[in-house]
Amino acid sequence: MAKIEIYTTPTCPYCHAAKSLLAQKGVAYDEIDVLDPEIRAAMTQRAKGRRTVPQIFIGETHVGGYDDMAALDRSGKLDPLLEA
Repeated sequence: MAKIEIYTTPTCPYCHAAKSLLAQKGVAYDEIDVLDPEIRAAMTQRAKGRRTVPQIFIGETHVGGYDDMAALDRSGKLDPLLEA
């Protein structure tokens, strides 16, 4: 099972949607709160300049945000990524 990391803020509706989708898949994930400016800066660097939340990483793959992950799910490409 791939390690899943999701960078979030407490009030972000897309973050809640992403966590809900992962919960539906029955997978565990590490949630990283980016309210700390240093953590947000690290996320931005890791996400190649993307500053919005959520930013989702599955293993070494930068998935992007919730819309990106939902598109992968609709196309049938999310489950194999989660199982890698």
